[in-house]
Amino acid sequence: MPVATAASPWYKHLWPWIIIGILTTSVCLSLTMVSIAVNNPDNLVNDNYYEAGKGINRSLDRELLAQQLGLKASVHLDELTGEVDLRLTGNSGPQSLELNLISPTQPEKDRRVLLSRVEAGRYMGQLEDKVDGRRFVELLGSEGGQVWRLFEEEKVEHGVTLQLGDEALQGAEHQ
Repeated sequence: MPVATAASPWYKHLWPWIIIGILTTSVCLSLTMVSIAVNNPDNLVNDNYYEAGKGINRSLDRELLAQQLGLKASVHLDELTGEVDLRLTGNSGPQSLELNLISPTQPEKDRRVLLSRVEAGRYMGQLEDKVDGRRFVELLGSEGGQVWRLFEEEKVEHGVTLQLGDEALQGAEHQ
């Protein structure tokens, strides 16, 4: 390869090709990042804040009803069988309950369990797979045509009993 001199054309010099290579690489990487951002949108952002705010008020009403009924629940998840054993105390005794184990960041890890009453204050259901980690635990039931809700953030582990209704109701301090 002949050595470039000051009188030779630009494309025979090394430095213009290095600069062109750096610019081409940065353009390719930028286009790759844009395509990743467009094809994988962030699902943690809610576009309709007004509807979300109305939903918060509805769920707060359900939690206040559970508090008025004096509801407390203990939930035990059996590690081997996946059986969910729930004990409910308070002034409500519906035929069935709905237990939702909601992942804060990954909707595909959410689990829903329908619980049937086996005796007064005791409900049973079946989990399909093992659930571990931090979850929002939501228990839904009804009394007198109104839906009540117990909702808490818990660290879910099999073999550990979760207590619902034992924490102060967040957001309802003025009521």
